Amino acid sequence: MSYRILLVDDEPDILEFVGYNLNKEGYQVHTASNGREAVEKALEIKPHLILLDVMMPEMDGMETCERIRSHPELSSTLIAFLTARSEDYSQLAGFEAGADDYITKPIKVKILVSRIKAMLKRMETSAAPAVSREGKSIRIDRERYIVIKDGQEITMPRKEFNLLTLLYSKPQKVFSRDEIFTTVWGNDVIVGDRTIDVHIRKLREKIGEDHIVTVKGVGYKYEE
Repeated sequence: MSYRILLVDDEPDILEFVGYNLNKEGYQVHTASNGREAVEKALEIKPHLILLDVMMPEMDGMETCERIRSHPELSSTLIAFLTARSEDYSQLAGFEAGADDYITKPIKVKILVSRIKAMLKRMETSAAPAVSREGKSIRIDRERYIVIKDGQEITMPRKEFNLLTLLYSKPQKVFSRDEIFTTVWGNDVIVGDRTIDVHIRKLREKIGEDHIVTVKGVGYKYEE
């Protein structure tokens, strides 16, 4: 399978350099030089992964990510931010906007390719476990990446969806924070300690406060 990658950066040198190396790896690389163009192109080509620069004129990476996530047909697309180490960038803000990962500049080709392969592999195998049951008020449709609550369809970014699916797979089981990190994000992704809390808060906003219960000092569980 040839994966489609959308590379978004306002620096032509980075588009050329990264695009060349990803093409060598067999990926179909499409490029955009600003956020508005990125949203349009993403809707057109439906990429598997978007590499998105944070600092861009007109529309920065955060706003671009939020706009991409507002389109249900792009809810399962992976998004990784490209960020310079010197930028005043909050990883938490990136996950708030709907990002799956972030990669720091200056870009090292071997590390970039390794991270991309890891992200796509997790997408292919699906980190979330299969669900064969149907809850009282919530149903998960893994093929369409949607959650159905009280007859209403809810779309959500891949990480939120996988986190909910994990908790939903075993009601009343308390999943530790380490177990959630390993299952949903993988060992190769370094995320901040509050990342899970951000995603839990977003899930509660979408499905209600009562279904996801915090077990202090341990983790979270799902209740019907």
